[in-house]
Amino acid sequence: MASYTLSQITAELGGEWRGDDIAVTAVRPLADAQADHISFLANPKYKAEVTDSQAGAVIVSAKSADEFAGRSLIVAADPYLYFAKVARLFSPVVKAAGGVHPTAVIEPSAIVPSSCEIGANVYIGANTVLGERCRILANSVVQHDCTLGDETVLHPNAVVYYGCTLGKRVEIHSGAVIGADGFGLAFAGDSWFKIPQTGAVTLGDDVEIGSNTNIDRGAMSDTTVGNGTKIDNQIQIGHNCKIGSHTVIAAKTGISGSVTIGNYCIIGGGVGTVGHIEIADKTNIGGGTCLTHSITEPGQHIAGIFPDMPYKEWVRNGVHIRHLNEMNKRIKQLEKMLGTDAPSHNDSEN
Repeated sequence: MASYTLSQITAELGGEWRGDDIAVTAVRPLADAQADHISFLANPKYKAEVTDSQAGAVIVSAKSADEFAGRSLIVAADPYLYFAKVARLFSPVVKAAGGVHPTAVIEPSAIVPSSCEIGANVYIGANTVLGERCRILANSVVQHDCTLGDETVLHPNAVVYYGCTLGKRVEIHSGAVIGADGFGLAFAGDSWFKIPQTGAVTLGDDVEIGSNTNIDRGAMSDTTVGNGTKIDNQIQIGHNCKIGSHTVIAAKTGISGSVTIGNYCIIGGGVGTVGHIEIADKTNIGGGTCLTHSITEPGQHIAGIFPDMPYKEWVRNGVHIRHLNEMNKRIKQLEKMLGTDAPSHNDSEN
């Protein structure tokens, strides 16, 4: 079991340790932590939990540190980010073992460095090129004419269609499909004619794709995802989309074809968009929002049951929506008092 003292952690990650230089073996939530664990306080409203916690050490901000004198602490500018880095110390990235499983099939024209780990029943197609230290795990498929950067990982049962390009340190989780045909159809009067999808998919460096997510290939040019973007599970990215760098998209979101999304956007779960719109940099879209037109001003917060409503306006209107029936009754009473009754409607229509 790995163990680090607070001085070792701060020497590696920065920050300041206070109190006893204890050794910790894992990161745990405040409520579950024991004497050999380290926890964190990111939200001041949970300060009482620090007092009650059995954690041997706690990561706190400089603003909160003085309130916990006598405890072993690590003081960090961003306790949540620091916690993530400590967690990585205890759970390091798995490195490629090197070698090819006897059941894997690698076409003769593919280039697979000896530093790569190729698992059971993997298929790697013709003219595909893998970078150093890639991990292609059991039952995964990389079709022909693909390029994968160094240290890319395909978890079991991931599929990369032909002609796709993945950058360095890309991680594709199980069941994800990169480069399936985009949904392009032309109506021929009595049937649908499928438009050949001759583009591919290009993923930048440090992109992560969640399980059972689909990114469709472009109709003519590539569907692209920028460096550092993280895409959650069960997401559909339509053909010809252009997603910027360091954007995050939460589960069950559907991005229609030819949507352009900027850099550093945050898109909540269950969001849906129409096609052919643009979303500016640093846009924050709340979960469940239906986006029907472009967001051209950077830094907007969009949310709500009504399409594209700015977050502050949605919050204000949400207060009134809860009281619509009461407001309706009061309006009817006022209309009667003023002798201006509105035409009657059935309750089912109100």
